[in-house]
Amino acid sequence: EPQEKSLLSKPGVSNRGVSRVLGKLRSSVESKNFYEAHQMYRTLYFRYVSQGKYGDVLELLYDGSLTMLKHEQYSSGADLGLLIIQTLEKAGSSIEAPEQWMKRLAELVGKIKPTVVDRETLLDRAMKWSGSLVSSPTGHPLMHKLFAQILYREGDLTLARRHVALAKDGVSCGLLLIEISRGKGFAGEVDLFVAHIVLQQLALKEVGTAAGTFTTYCKFHPSIARTEPPFAMPLLNFLHFLLQLVEQNNRVYETFRTLCELYKPSLERDPSYEKYLQKIGTKFFDGSWYDTRHIAFSQLLQHFLLDLEEDDLEEGTSMYGDVD
Repeated sequence: EPQEKSLLSKPGVSNRGVSRVLGKLRSSVESKNFYEAHQMYRTLYFRYVSQGKYGDVLELLYDGSLTMLKHEQYSSGADLGLLIIQTLEKAGSSIEAPEQWMKRLAELVGKIKPTVVDRETLLDRAMKWSGSLVSSPTGHPLMHKLFAQILYREGDLTLARRHVALAKDGVSCGLLLIEISRGKGFAGEVDLFVAHIVLQQLALKEVGTAAGTFTTYCKFHPSIARTEPPFAMPLLNFLHFLLQLVEQNNRVYETFRTLCELYKPSLERDPSYEKYLQKIGTKFFDGSWYDTRHIAFSQLLQHFLLDLEEDDLEEGTSMYGDVD
């Protein structure tokens, strides 16, 4: 962790009429009058911002938030963190090294107890700001990864999974899913843990991340321990073939539709899969969703599976057998 730095003793920071306020701030902190110190930080914030001194005020607020959190003044620390975000929003593209500020904001969030309501507000605002850097309503991948790491350390694996799924880091995502599966899941749910996330990532058009998540999960999960079909779990075979279709840019809608119908019993195990498959069908296969009517195995799909798994089929392994 970065060492805490005090701007109160830095030369050149106190200028243009703020030295007196800085002096009072120092006294308030030393006497542990944290309410007054908090108000002094806010006063300096408005003065610096009015002068356009965004770099100075950011350092001041960061130091102030760390000071408050060190003394377990969580609400005050979170409030100063929110002022950091407001400053970053005002400064816009003039701020250098925005990734550093993502890391600092995550650091502040990690120092606030999970039970403190203000923490969630700070997290949400930080995520929204990070998303503005990449024009993403879901937030910057780095911010998701940082928050996932915090939640993982705190033992909140379920919420960590939500963030790591959006971090565009398939390896980290796959490894975390393995831990969640082994720690909280049943043996019959091994495939469900990875399927939900991979379909979500594909729906967001994160093909590389989805492939990395799937491969890592299958390779290192002791109940699977392989990366190529035939898998013992039909849903994993479906994910493998779906990823192959997407990666090969095979936009034939009939192939996608028939693949979904082939594995329909497995897909119906979780109703949430349907919304993801609707998006996947639209984004990758020039269609919206597979028809729920009975669909016979098309020659197109048969040739596709034969091409993908020629070696396995030559050894007498039938992919269709996994569906039963």
